[in-house]
Amino acid sequence: MALLGILHGRARIIGFSPPAFGLLAGMAALAGQEALAGDFAACAGIAGDKERLACYDRAARTVAPLAASTPSDAAKSQPITAPATLPGSAPSPALAHSTPSASSLLGTAWALNPDSSRYGINLYRPNYFLFARYSDNPNEHPFSPIFPPEDLVIDEIEARFQLSFKFRLWATDDRRFGVWAAYTQLNQWQLYNDDVSRPFRETNYEPELMLTYNPDLALGAGFHWRLFNLGINHQSNGRSDALSRSWDRVIATFGFETDNFALLVRPWYRIQDDESDDDNPDIEDYLGYGDITGIYKWRGHSFTLMGRGNPSTGKGAAQLSWTSPPILGPLRGYVQAFTGYGDSMIDYNWNQNAIGIGVTLNDHLDQAIHRF
Repeated sequence: MALLGILHGRARIIGFSPPAFGLLAGMAALAGQEALAGDFAACAGIAGDKERLACYDRAARTVAPLAASTPSDAAKSQPITAPATLPGSAPSPALAHSTPSASSLLGTAWALNPDSSRYGINLYRPNYFLFARYSDNPNEHPFSPIFPPEDLVIDEIEARFQLSFKFRLWATDDRRFGVWAAYTQLNQWQLYNDDVSRPFRETNYEPELMLTYNPDLALGAGFHWRLFNLGINHQSNGRSDALSRSWDRVIATFGFETDNFALLVRPWYRIQDDESDDDNPDIEDYLGYGDITGIYKWRGHSFTLMGRGNPSTGKGAAQLSWTSPPILGPLRGYVQAFTGYGDSMIDYNWNQNAIGIGVTLNDHLDQAIHRF
């Protein structure tokens, strides 16, 4: 029985759990019981009652240590735990496991994971509807002198909505390379302007074709370079002659992320039109040569800040938006604030401050396929 005590102490040192020690103790007890069977048989052969009883007493006294050495009910109920790893030893392959890495914001938005769907229609830029959007300086004569100012009455409050989606046309097996097409449509609607029959004040159309690559490079300080896009972009208001506003660009997108923050850097190069066909030759003076967008996600909320400008002219714009967690099915609360030039194509050279409230389906990085 002293051997059981030694085993119990050794088991604690090397990290055996109580059930494991109980198994060893049970095996030792079985061996001891075989010895007890021999002792009782020997006692039965003693002729004298007194001597025979004393023999039985001696044999019985050995039962108590055996019972004490078996695992208690409490020990039996304890879960089996992994043995501790001794210093300098390698963990057992059967017990080793890896912690799943945090999901990539850009990887999810652009379906860069190898197990993502090769094709499909995804949400792209925010798909929102602003019930009311107030401007402190609405552009009442964007087409002057064709339409004199007195003939165009613009309400300071209007509705605004955007539709935007993208779909992948081709991808490699590992999804590191892909070709995407996208379409965005922005609509400014004088919904509350009954005096002029509630017209759509401006509609912008923006088709794109993009080549996508996933560099998957660690840059230090927790940042990863997850996305590189190179594409051709056309943006216009779809009108003709003097009412037309349009431009074509080659746009590169560099996407970086860390934890719940992503940064999109977009430099662009304008493809020049013939001078006679250029609707807005000075558009770069106001919209500049690129923009930078930061997106931060926190507890279901999303905060987005976009900035752009032309340092040589001192003109530019900033847009701040907040997206709430879902409030009604897939719909989320949405607030958008804008200041500067280029709120739309017709207002590319018009300075104003605006704020709107409404609902949205997605932010810039919540672009998985939605099923309703």
